[in-house]
Amino acid sequence: MKLLDGKEVSAKLKEDIKREAAELTEKLGRKPHLVAILVGHDGGSETYVASKMRNCEQVGFDSTNLHYEDDITEEALLAKIAEINADDEIDGLIVQLPLPKHIDPEKVTEAIDYRKDVDGFHPINLGRMQRNLPSFIPATPYGIMLMLDHYNLDISGKKAVVVGRSNIVGSPMSILLARNSNPGNCTVTLTHSRTQNLKEEVLQADVVVAAIGRKNFVTADMVKEGAIVIDVGINRETSTETKSGYKLYGDVDFKEVSKKASWITPVPGGVGLMTIIGLLKNTLEAAKGTVYPK
Repeated sequence: MKLLDGKEVSAKLKEDIKREAAELTEKLGRKPHLVAILVGHDGGSETYVASKMRNCEQVGFDSTNLHYEDDITEEALLAKIAEINADDEIDGLIVQLPLPKHIDPEKVTEAIDYRKDVDGFHPINLGRMQRNLPSFIPATPYGIMLMLDHYNLDISGKKAVVVGRSNIVGSPMSILLARNSNPGNCTVTLTHSRTQNLKEEVLQADVVVAAIGRKNFVTADMVKEGAIVIDVGINRETSTETKSGYKLYGDVDFKEVSKKASWITPVPGGVGLMTIIGLLKNTLEAAKGTVYPK
């Protein structure tokens, strides 16, 4: 078993991004700028946004965290998004999910200017990605593809099974793995909680992507010898063993599955770090105007 090490890959790619950002800053006379909107006090969301802001600083971006109480109205939030859309000094905008129940996440996603949608969730970006046109790719699938590329894993012609069909990870991941590209060219099966004979489907996979949001859902008896296993899950549980008071678990039973896998991502230290790389690369491209010319 070899580790698909998010720490190693993200450190290398951050150096590349930092160098490009410095060149761009000299050219533009300003740094690439990412704005993150956070609503409420969800512990996981606060941690994720703080990490994104910290990583922006490390690669030479400007970043702004706009933090609102969970009683902000939908109208006020949409008005702030419209204001950011109109600001030419801001290259990327993300709104951290989940949002309070009185705010429609679809309405918020569609309100973001697709040219600043560096999370890659806007229907225009998803549609362009599906057609293999220039677009901002959802950050987590993008990060996974960058990781596969870094390790030069040949998955062409292999059978890939994606467990989970979310618009954020599972569905776009299935499209990227099937693309006529390198990495890519897989034969892909997209499975989910209603899939019959799920275990048998996953057992056929040369590449398994687990993104179903359930702790240790993929067990060793579901994975064939030599499979590449990518664990997208980040499941937080309270714990007395850690300083933070919680512990992270993946969607894959790492201890047992790692005995059978040829390559596997850890949690933490795997896909989560690559998601931030996907976000940083999208923000850099937004500032450069390479996806949508300015």
